[in-house]
Amino acid sequence: MARDDTHRAVLVAEVVEALRPRPGGRYVDATCGWGGHAGAILERIGPQGRLLAVDQDPRAVAAARERWRDDARVSVAHGCFSRLEELVETHGFAGGVQGILLDLGVSSPQLDDPQRGFSFLRDGPLDMRMDPGRGESAADWLARVSERELAQVIRRYGEERYARAVARAVVRDRATAPLRRTGRLAEIVAAAVPTREPGKHPATRTFQAIRIFVNRELEELEVCLPQAIAALAPEGRLAVISFHSLEDRIVKRFLRDQARGDRFPPDLPVVYDRLSPTLSLVGRVRRPGAAEIGRNPRARSAVLRVAERLS
Repeated sequence: MARDDTHRAVLVAEVVEALRPRPGGRYVDATCGWGGHAGAILERIGPQGRLLAVDQDPRAVAAARERWRDDARVSVAHGCFSRLEELVETHGFAGGVQGILLDLGVSSPQLDDPQRGFSFLRDGPLDMRMDPGRGESAADWLARVSERELAQVIRRYGEERYARAVARAVVRDRATAPLRRTGRLAEIVAAAVPTREPGKHPATRTFQAIRIFVNRELEELEVCLPQAIAALAPEGRLAVISFHSLEDRIVKRFLRDQARGDRFPPDLPVVYDRLSPTLSLVGRVRRPGAAEIGRNPRARSAVLRVAERLS
């Protein structure tokens, strides 16, 4: 499969600075996508370094295997990052990884391909699965979900204030004909949402919510983060790029709690060493600069958080 040059990885320089790839090191890009970050890491790890590139999208996996078919340093694995522990053990990385990257969200090739069903701007099958061979499509779920549950999902994962109105409209429309296309869903949502946020399509929040739910994105993240710590060697670093507040909140709280260590009653005098923290937070939150946002508007919501594994 040919490399997709339409995708621009975000915060590449910042990720490289955070992970500090060094010759002979072992690194994991757990959301490899189209290889922008992985390629930058490979440039710095020398002939003895190793990289495990993981993705749940079969097209991204095929592209990675094609791109690095002659590079013995690279192992490519098809799977969710919630299986990180299993994947690093299978490829001989367990406990000795110097850096792990999680780049959350949807890539440009996924958004721009109408057949994937992620975009409200291009009509296509209402799928939305990161891995089309796993789980239930958005269309199948929307065909059976109750109005109440749909409203809860749209409100929770999309933070849509008109969630009840959108859910009511979807259920009413599907009673007349199966809802199978992204274009139709976008029309239904646009008609149900009475006001538009400046610069946002009215279906933005609903599509985000359904995608997150169908792919279990937040649950997968919560399962992955402890596994990432276990895979890191002492002084190894974890870098996570988030694109919306729900996933960033999970990352922020997890890193903070691991840096704080064990919880004790607030009035109990405990020295820091007894708290047994597993991570140390590294620097401040990184965000794209104006120049990068100008080149790639989809980068504007990216947030990078970094932590280091303690001995």
